[in-house]
Amino acid sequence: MTVSKREDRQAHQGQQEGRFRELLRWLQPGLGIKRWILFLMLSTTLIGLGLAYLLLDVYRANPESTVIALISLRALPRWLRALLLIAAGSTGVLTSFVQLNRALLAPFVRPGRSIVNRVSEHRRLGRGPKIVALGGGTGLSTLLRGLKQVTGNLTAIVTVADDGGSSGRLRRSLGLPPPGDIRSCLAALSNDEGLLTQLFLYRFGEGEELNGHSFGNLFIAALSGVTGSFDAGVLEAGRILGIQGRVMPSTLTDVQLIAEKSPAEDSPRVQVNGESRIPTAPGRIRRISLQPDAPNAYPGAIQAILGADMVVIGPGSLYTSLLPNLLVPDIAEALRATRAFRVFVCNVASQRGETDGFDCGAHYQAVVEHVGEGLVDLVIANENMDIDLPNGVSVVQTPADSGMMVPVYAVDLVDQAQPWRHDTGKLTAALIALLEERTGPLELASDDPLTGMNNHL
Repeated sequence: MTVSKREDRQAHQGQQEGRFRELLRWLQPGLGIKRWILFLMLSTTLIGLGLAYLLLDVYRANPESTVIALISLRALPRWLRALLLIAAGSTGVLTSFVQLNRALLAPFVRPGRSIVNRVSEHRRLGRGPKIVALGGGTGLSTLLRGLKQVTGNLTAIVTVADDGGSSGRLRRSLGLPPPGDIRSCLAALSNDEGLLTQLFLYRFGEGEELNGHSFGNLFIAALSGVTGSFDAGVLEAGRILGIQGRVMPSTLTDVQLIAEKSPAEDSPRVQVNGESRIPTAPGRIRRISLQPDAPNAYPGAIQAILGADMVVIGPGSLYTSLLPNLLVPDIAEALRATRAFRVFVCNVASQRGETDGFDCGAHYQAVVEHVGEGLVDLVIANENMDIDLPNGVSVVQTPADSGMMVPVYAVDLVDQAQPWRHDTGKLTAALIALLEERTGPLELASDDPLTGMNNHL
């Protein structure tokens, strides 16, 4: 019984110490809290001085009153009176401040997560670097899930050339840009990938009209109708999901992706229309283009690229996710004009029907052939070749002498569970390490999941 009481007492003491440490965290640098506490205390002091003047007049007018004597603590020395009043006032101010913040922030804090941790994370992410990611599909979502742990200043610029599945059906029936890749990016940037995000990704599996449709696609389409435009609908969807950053299309023009494929080097080229048909059509891709061939870029995308600290192109399907963004002329020109650190992320594995047999150099050369030089400062590639891949898929080699005009940074990027994809943590850590070489160390919280990621490098 004695041991049990001692353990209970120690546990209670530990809880009290934990609460005290959490209270002290409100005073840590960078939260923007201390200045307002001091201002609040100064304001309270001024109010107290005003009340003191009034009480002093009452005290002088009724010096023998017992009530006045009790209120003014006349039986105690003046220095002790001052200490007691200061202590009581400070305790009241701090308690009121903490409780007020709990009440105001309670709707925005996840269960089991303290308010001070949430505020600290918000401030840290708000000071993070401005990073723009271009692409589409699973690759871009994988990248965003890692980068949102480092910065809140994220912008995802997403391809709108998709014409298959639920996105294609909505595109044909409503005349909207395809929402599928945008939906995936919104879900990836959500602060809490819980029930609401799962609902956003839910795909109907039955019903004549709904079968195959994603709820998120229908939701974006509905918001586009309510707000009057597709981009406004995407913005509202991001607010509802509470995303960490922004998601925007590369263009609002109704574009179609066209590929020229040939079974052999000397065989005639066959034109394939539509993003969904390109990977399944026989032959090797020789050229892709957009129709119309010079669509206007979404203005927000240009602004984001020009104001970025870092621009990441990829990972993702080379011909159907990455190049459709770069083929928008204003996007390519913004990439050449920006002062941001520009990185091209080469895929871990080849993709059937698109990059069969490609090494890292061939990926980069495809970009150069379509858009020209000067778009990137560095290529980041995977160096882990010891992986098992499905039949028909090969690891993308990184030869020592690739002949590329830009440097190549090779590092282990493989997701061991799905070795044909990038590992979110490894890729994010590598990108941040490269950015830190140019800008200096970034601020990471001690409990941040990326703090120890440099072990992967």
